[in-house]
Amino acid sequence: MKTALLFSGQGAQSVGMAKTLYENYASVKDLFNRADDALGMKLSKYCFEGPASDLTKTSICQPALFLHGMAVVQVLKEREMLGEVVAALGLSLGELTAHAFAGTFSFETGLKIVAERGRLMQEACDASEGAMASFIGGSVEAVAEYCKEFDVDMSNLNCPGQVVISGEAKKIAAAVAAAKERKAFKMVVPLKVAGAYHSRLMEPAKIKFERYLEGVEFKKPNIAVFTNVTGELVSDPDYIKQNLVKQVVKTVRWEDCVRNAAKLRVDQFYECGPGGVLAGMCRRIDKELPVKSLAEIQDFE
Repeated sequence: MKTALLFSGQGAQSVGMAKTLYENYASVKDLFNRADDALGMKLSKYCFEGPASDLTKTSICQPALFLHGMAVVQVLKEREMLGEVVAALGLSLGELTAHAFAGTFSFETGLKIVAERGRLMQEACDASEGAMASFIGGSVEAVAEYCKEFDVDMSNLNCPGQVVISGEAKKIAAAVAAAKERKAFKMVVPLKVAGAYHSRLMEPAKIKFERYLEGVEFKKPNIAVFTNVTGELVSDPDYIKQNLVKQVVKTVRWEDCVRNAAKLRVDQFYECGPGGVLAGMCRRIDKELPVKSLAEIQDFE
């Protein structure tokens, strides 16, 4: 059976995440212990006990989601459900989890990269007043017009009819108000986020992240991994690094990533991590895609 792994992005986290996997699998407990040692903090405590106000911090939730994704993979292996993995892809920070699975870098290295990325993005959030909003039920072209009119960026092309914009909070608020007044979309929803991810406001984080990655060795992945920046397959280590840097400020082309992965004739997509958001998006991209969300022990039954 050909499988593809999908890894969660920021926003999917919740207190108690991965706890049942930790309690039932010694190998998952080992992963958590390795993560705590690598980061020098009790990431496990934040995952299991919160509080939510800490877990939602970019600097904590990003490594937490990376860890949860890798924990799900460990359980898939032990239950002999993994099959022949032909592709790995992730939304935003999930792209880094995909690369850790694919061997581009080790688990510990990936965890440190994600923690630093989260720290730098948190820093950029604190230094600016950013916001994001989801535009539902309209075309990409229609949303692009709003981005142009209100001087904001298109951050996510998630699935047909769902586009996210990102930028200065005042400008996002104005764009949302105008869209609602004009009744231009089925729904316009401001998102509860710490800042303007995948926008020009993340430029300071991008610059520092590029500098950080200069000292990290990347290898050629051993399976297909798709970059959020273009939606295409990437294999050259230097090109992968460049795209992970660009991704901090560029549009996440999730729909393109999923469609290109599906061309590999995947029999089963597994969403590895909490929330079930990616599975929902996949079904809106192509309702025939076989996708299953795996977060806790009961999901494997």
